[in-house]
Amino acid sequence: MYKIDKKNNCLIKVKESTFSDLGFRERNHLQEWIAKYPKCLGEDLLIIAKEFDGFKDTKERLDLLALDKQGNLVIIENKLDDSGRDVTWQALKYASYCSSLKKEDVISIYQQYLGNNGNAEDNISDFYDGKAISEILLNEGNHSQRIFFVAKEFRKEVTSTVLWLANYNLQITCVKVTPYEYEENAYVDFDQIIPIKDAEEYIIKMASKTQSENLAAETITKLKDGRSGFWSEFINYDCSHNPYSQSKGTSEAWLNKSIENGITVNLGIQKNRVVVSLYICQGEKEKNENTFAFFQKHRADIDSKIPDLNWEQRDESNNTRKISTSKDLCFTESKHKEDIFKYFVEMSNRFIDVFSNVLKKINE
Repeated sequence: MYKIDKKNNCLIKVKESTFSDLGFRERNHLQEWIAKYPKCLGEDLLIIAKEFDGFKDTKERLDLLALDKQGNLVIIENKLDDSGRDVTWQALKYASYCSSLKKEDVISIYQQYLGNNGNAEDNISDFYDGKAISEILLNEGNHSQRIFFVAKEFRKEVTSTVLWLANYNLQITCVKVTPYEYEENAYVDFDQIIPIKDAEEYIIKMASKTQSENLAAETITKLKDGRSGFWSEFINYDCSHNPYSQSKGTSEAWLNKSIENGITVNLGIQKNRVVVSLYICQGEKEKNENTFAFFQKHRADIDSKIPDLNWEQRDESNNTRKISTSKDLCFTESKHKEDIFKYFVEMSNRFIDVFSNVLKKINE
């Protein structure tokens, strides 16, 4: 920091110091400065408690508790010259304790803080631009607790943890507070270092995107594991209930029963539907089309034995043709599992019988 000497048109370096060297204490000074002027942290905050210890079954207390303009509870932890190693875990505990506070709890905490020096509901209403207290949401939702760390220096284990937690949509802000001394006067500067102030909106959006991607990946993994388990169970069921069982399982959504080379019956599971299909994949496109055309000549007979067939399906990428039927059943629902197993066994055997008999006529 520099002082501008207007008279001589030059800069005079202001000496950076430490709070301990200047005789300042965490609770008596830094905490009081923030409590009296919370906007020093870079936004409008309403302080509702100091040294709050109203947690059940623990004597721990947080430094400052506040509300932001979105109705979130803000836990503010001050650490003077050094953030320490355990501040992140400490604040996360406080945030978890605060997550259960209801609106009336928040108002009560604030009123205790004010004592006889004001009315909590009136002050909260004023803070939210005159809204009626009944219209204001306080500490609502899964991510309604924020954390502010205030210190002169942040240890690497703290900043790295904060940046990692941002990927899980935890809103943690680190504010570096630096004291200065010049001509027996003390100065202090507050600088938000995480997230970087100018990139704060972008970082929050990216963290939200990362969280969504993580949840999507987790869902896909669970779904894939569920499919693998489903097919393992079905193969055992098929082997014990079906004398014509030819099932081969994979972790993907299909099984295979062969009628002849290049013509198979596939069993598929989708999110809320199960499918039985005849695949015609005999290599050359012309051969596939000829086989499909032959089946179409016998369509009336086939349709009478296998209801609700979809005939107009093709995949140009590998020259296959497909004839299928389906049923609305969900493989992740345990109550549907037995019905799906029975449907697959019955329908796959019917496909094999019907289409095998039609194929016999191809050489007649």
